[in-house]
Amino acid sequence: MGKVYLVGAGPGDPDLISVKGLKCIQQADVILYDRLVNEELLSHAKQDADLIFCGKLPDCHFMQQETINAHLVKLAKEGKTVTRLKGGDPFVFGRGAEEAETLADNNIPFEIVPGITSGIAAPAYAGIPVTHRDAGASFAIITGHRREGQEEDTKWESLAKGIDTLAIYMGVGNLPYICGKLLQHGKSEQTPVALVEWGTTVSQRTVTGTLGTIVTIAQKEEVQNPSMIVVGEVVRYRDKIQWFEQQTSKNYYASGAL
Repeated sequence: MGKVYLVGAGPGDPDLISVKGLKCIQQADVILYDRLVNEELLSHAKQDADLIFCGKLPDCHFMQQETINAHLVKLAKEGKTVTRLKGGDPFVFGRGAEEAETLADNNIPFEIVPGITSGIAAPAYAGIPVTHRDAGASFAIITGHRREGQEEDTKWESLAKGIDTLAIYMGVGNLPYICGKLLQHGKSEQTPVALVEWGTTVSQRTVTGTLGTIVTIAQKEEVQNPSMIVVGEVVRYRDKIQWFEQQTSKNYYASGAL
């Protein structure tokens, strides 16, 4: 019997993977990796390791989740060490729990290796602290997928009135709906909003506005997925402590500063 490691690869910058995550890549016989995993990490794999792409696009699954689950079981039963490499953290909108459940149901040994999630990392690289003593004592990470119904309205009311900072995943396509719900349930039109596109990568771009303006700004700037939506007063700190985009614009990495 082999073993499966469900590994969080982090948000895009390959240097943000954990030491244990890197070891799992180096020791794996097979690596199944997602679309948002930085492929630089695969250069650390053994020369004879099998690399299997499981990438998913919005509304287009290259490999269905059930197929991925079946692969993990099959490969482990063949006695192989398998690393399931997932963008961000396996358990934060990564369906890692479903894969772990499948492995447990089939008595396959496995470990969970947490990763840095983009809801924290993308704002940090944009100069936005998700918490701050003066502006943000609470923080929520939520999915931006749209669902209708009373339960949905109740959720948005709680988020609008009870949480200081919102980090919203997979929400660019539903941005008008998200802003509308937050405004409907009490958030001010002047609440700062940031959209961090391709966070922590050299392609990172940050667009800012307010709940009242960000939809128009996002359309004008043609913001695309993957992007993190950050809502809250903490966005104002970007003006003072943004760092990453300034460095990349000066060819920071090319300078050998790291």
